[in-house]
Amino acid sequence: MADAALRLTALADELLGTPLPVRIRAWDGSESGPPGAPTLVIRHRRALRRLMWRPGELGLARAWVAGELDIEGDLYETLERLAGLLWERGGGERGALQAVRAVRDPKLRAAARELVSLAGPWLPPAPPAEEIRRRSGPLHTKHRDRQAISHHYDVGNDFYERVLGPSMVYSCAYWDEGTEGSTLESAQRDKLDLICRKLDLKEGDRLLDVGCGWGSMAIHAAREFGVRVTGITLSREQAAYARKRIAEEGLTDRIEIRVQDYRDVKDGPYEAISSIGMAEHVGSMRYREYADALFGLLKPGGRLLNHQIARRPERDESAYRVDEFIDAYVFPDGELAPLGRTVGTLEEAGFEVRDVESIREHYALTLRAWVANLETHWRDAVRYTSPGRARIWRLYMAASALSFERNRIGVNQVLAVRAGAEGHSGMPLRARTWNPAGRAG
Repeated sequence: MADAALRLTALADELLGTPLPVRIRAWDGSESGPPGAPTLVIRHRRALRRLMWRPGELGLARAWVAGELDIEGDLYETLERLAGLLWERGGGERGALQAVRAVRDPKLRAAARELVSLAGPWLPPAPPAEEIRRRSGPLHTKHRDRQAISHHYDVGNDFYERVLGPSMVYSCAYWDEGTEGSTLESAQRDKLDLICRKLDLKEGDRLLDVGCGWGSMAIHAAREFGVRVTGITLSREQAAYARKRIAEEGLTDRIEIRVQDYRDVKDGPYEAISSIGMAEHVGSMRYREYADALFGLLKPGGRLLNHQIARRPERDESAYRVDEFIDAYVFPDGELAPLGRTVGTLEEAGFEVRDVESIREHYALTLRAWVANLETHWRDAVRYTSPGRARIWRLYMAASALSFERNRIGVNQVLAVRAGAEGHSGMPLRARTWNPAGRAG
């Protein structure tokens, strides 16, 4: 009798203490759950074994990446329905077999034994190949940071072209009100232009672009504002791609791309520094070092534009934990900090923070556009990487879009200046009026 789905919904009710808000279709073809709801498809009982041995987010993620779990229906709606029940509960370090022994409630013990009977009493499946392997050594050494960056960015430029589109900008775009007149490409161009205007770039200025990606910011600043740019990245694939684009634009005399750690840049001073979506990789233990390094590379009166994702502060900051799925599959060793901590650390390093702009809603729009690109080019994305990698990106970008929309995380542009003699900042009196014509004023 095909009844796995019915047994699973009954188990979920027992173990979670509330009915599942989605339907289940099991590997035996059976279905159960609320009619008309999105369907969680469990293609193989191996998915249950992953959850037994690693309850919570990481177990679910491994089953998703391996293709043992799938969703039929609206992905965003499904994630919203499941988030409070599964994604945000965590799982701890012990597997379910050990947890069964620790449970004292007879009903829960019976439910857990039923789960074992459905999943099979076998050893845990190996993690998918896309999961980063165990890392050794202290966090955020130069060697470990290179490994983390390579895991995320060196997965093929062809893949990123399909996801990011022609702009090849991997950070939050800047959309027109209502977005009717915006495309992803125009919104990314407007973001780059906004940053250049906040930095007040002028002909002949030197700009350091920290975490330069595929060269889009460097190209825009050199071509539209006449500056000389040094772009640094730890990704060799990004650097090669950026250099090719720069040569095609005829800008090799204005732009240099280096594979270099920010801690190794010694050729300041610069008039301006842009750091767009890079500081999330720095880590809390290194953030003051990062701020000190950038401060020391600026001329007096020079400006820093730090564009960075922020998390909500915790009442007890020691309770903050890095997201298991993101750490294992997307951004190894990445950390998010509250905005207040970022601003405070920049000030401790000597910066005067002059402007903070939250563009949280813009990132939700950007992520939804990237998900749409990925789904449109799904076959190419799979061909250029792997089915698991494409699934990782679809899940992480869709879940992140919801996180920005629900104010679980945000993104901010912080404009700071290294004040000169007698506190001279060089800032206009109306520093928040970023004139579309090309200058603040």
